[in-house]
Amino acid sequence: MPDAVPLLHQITDYANRANPYPLYEKLRETPVLQEEAGGPFVISAYHDILGLLHDPRISSEAANLAAPGAGGGAADMGGAEESGLPPSFIRLDPPEHDRLRRMANRPFGPPHSPHRIDSMRDELAEIVAGLLDGLGDATEIDLVDQFAYPFPVTVICRLLGVPREDEPRFRSWVDPIVAGLDPDDGGDVDARRREARDARLQLGMYLAGLVEQRGREPRDDMLSALVTSQGEDGPMTTTEVLSTSVLLLIAGHETTVNLITNGMLTLLRHPDVLDRLRDDPGLAVNIVEELLRYEPPVQLVPQRTCLTDIEVRGVTIPKGSTIWLVLASGNRDPERFADPDRFDPDREDIQHLGLGSGIHSCFGAPLARLEAQIALSALARRLVGPRLLEDPPPYRHNAVLRGPRHLRIGVDGVRP
Repeated sequence: MPDAVPLLHQITDYANRANPYPLYEKLRETPVLQEEAGGPFVISAYHDILGLLHDPRISSEAANLAAPGAGGGAADMGGAEESGLPPSFIRLDPPEHDRLRRMANRPFGPPHSPHRIDSMRDELAEIVAGLLDGLGDATEIDLVDQFAYPFPVTVICRLLGVPREDEPRFRSWVDPIVAGLDPDDGGDVDARRREARDARLQLGMYLAGLVEQRGREPRDDMLSALVTSQGEDGPMTTTEVLSTSVLLLIAGHETTVNLITNGMLTLLRHPDVLDRLRDDPGLAVNIVEELLRYEPPVQLVPQRTCLTDIEVRGVTIPKGSTIWLVLASGNRDPERFADPDRFDPDREDIQHLGLGSGIHSCFGAPLARLEAQIALSALARRLVGPRLLEDPPPYRHNAVLRGPRHLRIGVDGVRP
């Protein structure tokens, strides 16, 4: 692609999805970049991104987004307002963000539910084992369709309390919602947004039925806890429960699908590390952290708004401007990481941006980490002679949530 094409357009161009990292390297030559008048300011260096993720002058509030022509655009996974629901907490600023996040966290993690995720360890391993057993005598598998997608979908549905017979329905809703996150201006953007809105509406209507049922007959699941919680912040409204549930269902699995798929792709490209993991399952902890740095499932955060003039590296970003934070570029910043383009699970310092930072750091991070650790360890141990059949694989069109759409792997068998 000619250099005359703006870098941001090249980054969102599907033609560069398989390897955007050379573009990020070029982007870091101008760490604060506005290529077109009225367009977003693109931030690409680690320390600048980290600082802005913690800066209260940067708004995540949906109502503060600049007009699409100024770099706003696609809805994000927490913006439910187009379907009649209020935005979820990731599209809100304090104090409302803090209140809703606290309430959502009560049944999910410390201090009120400190063992919720760890107590799922055996169930996660059982789900993984069942998926691998189901491969049978196959000599070729699609890791996405047969493993990386159904695993986290099953997990988040069970965590929330979605009936098992309804789990397959979610893909028809999730795919168009995730497609609506893509900031690429190519294709029929209006049609994509309509499809995302309709899918979100259908998902919201389905969940409304579950919420009503749990209000009458609470169970030991997270949805019941959200409906009946009476903590220091009081109860959630029905619409708050719905928007939070939509967020958890979408964000709770889509990034994990990409983390597992990117992870196995990386391990197959580094067979020495795959062999080590097969012999030492405990290495999965370091591998997952390095993967979150090296091949993060969330590549960039495209919609943040400056509430006042902000200076970054001597550049004044005016009030009302939209900024894009390119997390994946920060993760490969040589000013922060030695030899950043090398995949190194023995790296001693992996303070990555793969799960964000600040008040909007990934809510489901403990679950995503555990799922990926269990999944990659099991794949390394049980797949015999795994090898890539297509490299690079076909990628999803989304530039925000980057990962292969399919990952075809040849195997000589599956160990018991």
